[in-house]
Amino acid sequence: MTDSISMTPQFHSKKNRQAEDQVQIPERLRCYIPVCEAIATLLAPQVEVVLHDLASQRIVHIANCFSRRRVGDDSLAEIDELPSLDQDVIGPYAKVNYDGRALKSITSVLRDPAGQPIGLLCINHDLSLASGLMAQLQKLVGLPQISGLQISGPQASMPQASGAEGDRASTKDQAAVLFANDWREQINQQIDVFLRARGLTLAALTRTERQELVSDLADLGFLEIRNAVPYLCDVLGISRATLYKWRKQQGG
Repeated sequence: MTDSISMTPQFHSKKNRQAEDQVQIPERLRCYIPVCEAIATLLAPQVEVVLHDLASQRIVHIANCFSRRRVGDDSLAEIDELPSLDQDVIGPYAKVNYDGRALKSITSVLRDPAGQPIGLLCINHDLSLASGLMAQLQKLVGLPQISGLQISGPQASMPQASGAEGDRASTKDQAAVLFANDWREQINQQIDVFLRARGLTLAALTRTERQELVSDLADLGFLEIRNAVPYLCDVLGISRATLYKWRKQQGG
């Protein structure tokens, strides 16, 4: 099996439509599907939009999927564990995709006429293209230090808005609570740590390195989580039989 991972955007694909046929989408959330599609179409291929049903704790729609999630996947924690749902908008906050790409995300809390949360509309923005362009621009406009004086951009001299640090900390806390039980996000973060420590990309991992990554995740207990094995196999581009064979060889 090839080590390459396809990054082709997936809008309202045949696979997604088939999955949605098997998932009951509440009528009160159907009206948000065109919104998801419009946002994803406008900002493709850098933006993915995910619609969560809080009643069933399932993903009911994904537009431009690049996170390897699927319609019908389990969603987030119970509403009672999410005090941050008191706010209508959570974020922006940082996330990590399964392949190590940095994401900037924001979540809108969808409510019924009584003001009770019924769903989440999450927008994930892939920053890899913007980050690459920014790095290139910095190289183009960067100036050397002269006599110990470093010439910096205009933002360096701009004062921070009052309470900006507190607002960022609050947003980070809200996101941490929201995704505290999101095991996929935790696995993605561990994969990112693994890749950064070796200066590699997911697609460039050798068979031995993938085996090492599987071993590390198993040692952290992630393979004991329900549905974690098929998710990890999808991310690594391997079969479940291959993963279990590796674990047997590793003594796991």
